Amino acid sequence: MAAHTTSDVMQLHTTLASTHAAPAPITDATPDWIIDTMIVAPAILGLLWSAKESYYLSGVKLDGHASTLLKADGLGEDTSKILKVMNEVAGFISEGAVAFLVKEYQYMAVYVVVFSVLLMAVGMGTVISFVVGSITSILSGYVGMKIAVYTNVRTAHEAWKDLASGYDVAIRGGCVMGLSLVSMGVLALWGLIKGFNAQKEQFGSSAELYDAIAGFGLGGSSIALFGRVGGGIYTKAADVGADLSGKNEYGMDEDDPRNPACIADNVGDNVGDIAGMGADLFGSFAEATCASLVVAASSATLAKGIADDMLAMMFPVMISSTGIVVGILTLCIVNYVYPVKDLPDIEKALKGVLVISTVLETPVLVFLAKWCMPSGTFDLASNAMGVTWVDVAIPCLVGAWAGLIIGFVTEYYTSFSYRPVQEISETQRVSAATGIIYGLALGYLSCVIPIFCLGVTVLVSHQCCGFYGVSLGALGMLSTVTMGLTIDAYGPISDNAGGIAEMSGLGPDVRRRTDALDAAGNTTAAIGKGFAIGSAALVSLALFGAFCVRADITTVNILNPWCFAGLLYGALMPYAFAAMTMKSVGEAANDMVQECMEQFPKIMSGEMEPQYTRCIQISTDASLREMIAPGALVILSPLVGGVVFGKECTAGMLSGALVSGIMLAISMSNTGGAWDNAKKYIEAGGLGPEHPKGSATHKNAVTGDTVGDPLKDTSGPAINIVIKLSAIMSLVFGNVINAYSNKEGGPFWITP
Repeated sequence: MAAHTTSDVMQLHTTLASTHAAPAPITDATPDWIIDTMIVAPAILGLLWSAKESYYLSGVKLDGHASTLLKADGLGEDTSKILKVMNEVAGFISEGAVAFLVKEYQYMAVYVVVFSVLLMAVGMGTVISFVVGSITSILSGYVGMKIAVYTNVRTAHEAWKDLASGYDVAIRGGCVMGLSLVSMGVLALWGLIKGFNAQKEQFGSSAELYDAIAGFGLGGSSIALFGRVGGGIYTKAADVGADLSGKNEYGMDEDDPRNPACIADNVGDNVGDIAGMGADLFGSFAEATCASLVVAASSATLAKGIADDMLAMMFPVMISSTGIVVGILTLCIVNYVYPVKDLPDIEKALKGVLVISTVLETPVLVFLAKWCMPSGTFDLASNAMGVTWVDVAIPCLVGAWAGLIIGFVTEYYTSFSYRPVQEISETQRVSAATGIIYGLALGYLSCVIPIFCLGVTVLVSHQCCGFYGVSLGALGMLSTVTMGLTIDAYGPISDNAGGIAEMSGLGPDVRRRTDALDAAGNTTAAIGKGFAIGSAALVSLALFGAFCVRADITTVNILNPWCFAGLLYGALMPYAFAAMTMKSVGEAANDMVQECMEQFPKIMSGEMEPQYTRCIQISTDASLREMIAPGALVILSPLVGGVVFGKECTAGMLSGALVSGIMLAISMSNTGGAWDNAKKYIEAGGLGPEHPKGSATHKNAVTGDTVGDPLKDTSGPAINIVIKLSAIMSLVFGNVINAYSNKEGGPFWITP
């Protein structure tokens, strides 16, 4: 890494100025077709690989394997009955998920139309980018959800045979989401850039062109917010309601078919953890790439010196495109390095996916920086002069490995294979309260190492090449997002598989396998949230830097009263958002419990069958109704605050939201994940036969898990979208906010 002191930079700048050493024009620019191929070919390969895996999954026949296997399981002639129930339950889950997403997307369509009209004040290019980003995000979430509900029943069916087969189907279904989502995102962004460059005379400069591209990230993140909040309220209303009514009141197992909320619970796993998480990480990828492009476009070297060569400008996009190839190679290698033969092998294999992909990505990032960046020393921006390709490579590498460390730390604090979660389980022998206290402490403690990793990444990246380096740190962390999404989608698929196995009456051995798959999936889901939150911090900081450039802010001074007021409000935003979403889950869960308790007496007496559709409707209505207010809080705060109180207030607001939001998101997500796996540790017999399912200890653990559900699946992971969306909203409307500020950055209605 080339570390530059202030005197070094001044001396270099003086030398360049005195010798008129402007960046040398490139005469042998890389042909556009080579650049396009490096972006498009991996994306097409990713879609083809997804199609191949989908074809494989379609070949998994739901035939009960063989009569000998069924007889060995003691199920004998119940083959057709079991298979019929499996298909019926899978059909209920699929229909419920599709119905909810269709309704949710209708709300989103209204938002896209209304907000597009508002964006016309910024420019038509931004409107187009916003619409494309929104549609791509919606499509990504829908595709992921469809493959998940197609795979869940096949995972249950294959786990009926053996553990390895069940794991193989689940991970294949997850990779379809991971590869297809990133591939579609890369192709959509590439198409926007090519289209805008073909009409570049419509833009005043390269900077204005890429400012318009930032609308792509805004669209992706807006949809992610509604997807995360709406899906999160849906799934946790059903999950909490099912646990409180079924487990604690009637001592039922998870996903007991007599519980009318169990189908809604399984539907929620797909609309929240699949569609919502997919849109979330798509938004992170889109915003990190847009931040890099916006900052790079402000560079005299990249915008003028190599105006005829798109290679350096496309470096951020190539990080994501080549990550697709790395993901495919990882899938080809991981089964040989980490074969799954027994229960402990599952977590090793899933962690191996992250390790192998990061190792493979490292030389790719170095190669791309060397190939794409200009040779010699060049100026990147006013705060990053005298940069080399090495300085550009280092932030990418630091971000990639910091992400892996954050993933391992998250696993340590949320997996029941390690001491922190086991401690929570042991305290639940005494009471639910002690388990909750330990869980909260665990969440707070789990922030320490990730924050150190983020701090080091920011310092190193900014020292290398300013805010461009910070955005590259985020892209480095997201360079393995195909595999992050793969293991994240694996979790809900396995969870649904366990529910289908339970409801269709498969034997305890099958449920033991699906429980093991699900427990590992809980940990990988927490790891995915860790990646999303960590990258959100870097993305938000990069977007904040771009906003300061666009709004002409040279110094963010917290002694400025408008800035400090904004700082306080920004720090409040994540807490207000979390309060609104958690209360929404609580209200909907109360309605769910009441509905279940009304049905249970007649269900238990045999007078009626469980009315699953009533519970599905409760979750649907609550999530669509309750997602509007939190969304309005996040979307309108930066714009209203900037226009009414000035750009200094907005700068303070973004700073406060970033700092408080990251801590709150990490602690909430990890606390909830730890409580969930503490319950599973007890159910797996971790505390011995004297504390089985249904015991007082287990009920205490269920209470902790219930409290943690909205923390880890609704509020916590959505907070990272709060800070990202606030930042990119401010960037997109930066010129408007600047225009409504007085000359000192305060409100326009006060004369300084």
